Amino acid sequence: MLMLSAENLTDVVGGTLLLGSGDVMINGLATDSRAVEPGNVFVAFSGENVDGHGYLETAMRSGARAVMITRAEAFDADVEATARKRGACVVLVPDALRAVQDLAASHRARLTCPVIGVTGSTGKTTTKDFLTAVLGMRFNVISTLGNQNNELGVPLTVLRAGPGTDVLVVEMAMRGLGQIARLCEIAKPTRGLITNVGTSHIELLGSQEAVARAKAELLQALPTDGFAFVNADDSFSELQGLLSSAPVVTYGMSAEADVRAEGVEIDSMSLATFDLIAAEGSSSVTLGVPGRHNVYNALAAAAVGLSLDIALDDVVEGLASGRSSAMRMQVFQSATGVTVINDAYNANPTSMRAALETLAEMGTTGKRVAVLGDMAELGTLTELAHFQMGERVARMPIDVLVSVGPRARHIADGARAAGMEPDLVRPCVTVEEASEVLDDLLTSGDVVLVKASRVMGLERVVEGIINPHV
Repeated sequence: MLMLSAENLTDVVGGTLLLGSGDVMINGLATDSRAVEPGNVFVAFSGENVDGHGYLETAMRSGARAVMITRAEAFDADVEATARKRGACVVLVPDALRAVQDLAASHRARLTCPVIGVTGSTGKTTTKDFLTAVLGMRFNVISTLGNQNNELGVPLTVLRAGPGTDVLVVEMAMRGLGQIARLCEIAKPTRGLITNVGTSHIELLGSQEAVARAKAELLQALPTDGFAFVNADDSFSELQGLLSSAPVVTYGMSAEADVRAEGVEIDSMSLATFDLIAAEGSSSVTLGVPGRHNVYNALAAAAVGLSLDIALDDVVEGLASGRSSAMRMQVFQSATGVTVINDAYNANPTSMRAALETLAEMGTTGKRVAVLGDMAELGTLTELAHFQMGERVARMPIDVLVSVGPRARHIADGARAAGMEPDLVRPCVTVEEASEVLDDLLTSGDVVLVKASRVMGLERVVEGIINPHV
């Protein structure tokens, strides 16, 4: 946790101490006034919908010892009076985001624990979840919460670590060149892991190779005594490995992988069992997260855990106990007897194919229903990628396709073009329309997959399955 004096804080962020003593000690940082804890510095961000400057007094009443502002006029008489009454400091900075990043970089310089950076086109969060479970068998682990994997989330993650942290796991997202490099300047990873390279972000980067190089900024940032972990079965792993000055550890299904899986079997709930094989030995693993693709995410976590001298048996136990974050391959049964695979957090062609394979492998006494929404950031590949996804659906043991959104309509077109019966393909424009279709369609024993890019908000479809319209 961040701990420093108001004077040091002001120096680090290049700010001006408008009010208060520089000797006041700051413990922790908050960007939401509702999350302020006693001793925190509250950073007021000016967003499109909410301006944190309107909550300065609330933050101080909740115990904030300092408030950080970017607009001098926000330091009005009421704020000054509250600050004087509470003994709080007021710091003016040019840029709130840069201030948080600078604080995190300064804080990171005082940490001595290993820092694991995780990026990739798909599987980042699930791999992070597996890593947290595996490393937690031996260490006190701080890892990324929710979607805090961007230019603000990464600093907030770093700031949560403290003297008692044994390992810090930082998930890193990107949309363009230089963004991972910037996150690495803050987090200073000592180990870096890339899950894979897909077609997401092609809209901005132009090609898969450009995506691969952008992801590899993580490996380029590693020290020579660190470790780089790459998917041996990904076509860009060799390129990425060459960009690292740190030793490279590979994982995957191929016989050449340093950490590999053999004998993968999938049960009726799409849970994988496999033999984990590494230099440290071999052992059978059964995952608690559905999906054949999650074998790769588990292998990645195993490779990192073994590099940190976690015993193989502990690695296996950690993988078995690992669970995915919200809206990522979450499986549950509704009160009406429908099994739901909630993977509505995000989507690209690679992750959507993997989710469809999971649906196809799940046992059911009813129908298999795929609810697929738009995939974003595919650029010139948008129409083709959606159409080809529909063709894939038509070739799989999936009984009904419900598409949601204008791009996903091409999924419906592809499915019909590949021979899926027209009455089994239900294109919808809105989430509400899809929910109405599902109200009439789903019955006890069915299995339904809900998958789309985050912008579609398909968690509302899941909510509709849980609470059908009367």
